[in-house]
Amino acid sequence: MFKIKKSRFLLMNFTLLLILIISACGGDNSDSTSDGSDQDSKQNSEVTVDSKMGEVTLPTDAERIIAPFHEDALLALGVTPVAKWAIGQSIQNYLEYELMDLPKIEWNLPLEQVLNQNPDLIILEHGIDSYEGSYEDYQKIAPTYVMKEETTNSWRKQIETFGKILGKEDKADEALNQYKDKVENAKETLSGAIGDETVAAIWATGNQFFVFEENRHSAEVLYSELGINSPELIKNLGEAQTQWNPLSLEKLSELKADHVFLLASEGEQGIDTLKNSDVWQSTPAAENGNVYTLNDPSNWTNKGLIASEKTIDDVLKALTK
Repeated sequence: MFKIKKSRFLLMNFTLLLILIISACGGDNSDSTSDGSDQDSKQNSEVTVDSKMGEVTLPTDAERIIAPFHEDALLALGVTPVAKWAIGQSIQNYLEYELMDLPKIEWNLPLEQVLNQNPDLIILEHGIDSYEGSYEDYQKIAPTYVMKEETTNSWRKQIETFGKILGKEDKADEALNQYKDKVENAKETLSGAIGDETVAAIWATGNQFFVFEENRHSAEVLYSELGINSPELIKNLGEAQTQWNPLSLEKLSELKADHVFLLASEGEQGIDTLKNSDVWQSTPAAENGNVYTLNDPSNWTNKGLIASEKTIDDVLKALTK
C-alpha cells in the first residue's frame, strides 16, 4: 500500500515538473518574440542618413522639431515645428497663418532657448559656426542633423531629405509633384496673359531700393520656373552676390520693364519717393499703371515651396486681371 502511494506521489511530482518546464519554455519563447518585436519597432522608428557631420541615426517619429528658417519645408510635409525662427521681432510673415501661436527662437539658437523647447530633433544649416552652440552642444540636447551645403541652398532637397528623416517620403513626392503642376499651369496662363512682356521686382525698405537679380530669392520663380522675360537692366546685373546693394533712383530710371512688383511694407518711405519722382514715373511700368505694390514682401525674400507658391499666386493675381 505504501509502495503504491509512493509511486503515485512520484508520478504526480514528475508530471508537475514537466508542466513547469513546458511553461517556462513557453515563457522564454514569448519573451524572445517580444524582444524581437521591440527591436524591429526600434529599427523602424530610426533612420540613418548622411549629413555634413557624416552618417547620423535619427528618430523618424520626432514630434518636437526645431529647424530654424526652414519651417517652410516642414510645413510642406504637414509637420509643425515646436518654435519659429526670428531675428529680434522679425519673423517669416508669410508662414504666420500656420505658426502664429508658436514661440520664437532666435536665429543663432541660444542653448537655453533650445533647452526650453525640449526638442526631440534639431535640424541645422551647414554653416554651424553661425550658431551659439557647437554641434556637440546640440547633440547633448537632442539628435541633431546638419544639412550639407547643397541641401541648405535647395528647398527641394530639404523637402526630400526631411521627408526621409521623418518617414514622409510619399508626402514629399506628393508636395513636389503638386508644385510642379502648379508651375506648369501658371506658366501656360501667364504666357497667354503677357506674352513676351518683361517683369521686374523691387524691394523698397526705408528709402532704399533693391532690384532682384534673376537668381535672387523668389526671382528664380519668375524667370527660371515661370519663364517670364527680364528687362535688360536685370540681365546686366548678373548673378546675385552675397552683398545686396541698393540702386539709386537715377539707376532705376533705366528699368524698362513692362511690369514691376514693388515690395514695400505699408507706409514705407520708398513708396512716396517713387510716386513723387518724375524719373520713376517716366518708366514704362509706371506710365502704363503696371506697378503692383505688395505690402508683405516676406515670401518674395525667401526660398521655399510655400514661399514660391505664394509668389506664383501674387504674380497670377496681378498679371491676369
